[in-house]
Amino acid sequence: MATWVEDEIGRKWDRCFTDAIFKFGGGILLGGVFSLFFFKRRKWPVITGASFGLGMAYSNCQEDLNSTIRQQKSRNCSKLDEAKQSS
Repeated sequence: MATWVEDEIGRKWDRCFTDAIFKFGGGILLGGVFSLFFFKRRKWPVITGASFGLGMAYSNCQEDLNSTIRQQKSRNCSKLDEAKQSS
């Protein structure tokens, strides 16, 4: 069964958002644990953990979407024009 490129990109965007939510939440959770046990309940470990999670999600999403774009074959329009002119 053939899949449309738009459908594949839509699924990848959905995975990107899900990945971002999980990594953001995990960063907040891990930053909260470090803040609670090691840094006397400061805010910066939570913010740092959340930003690291979002950064990792952004990097994964960028690579995933760029691989889809690179897979698409470029069309050679000159061959199409020659075929139309010869007909």
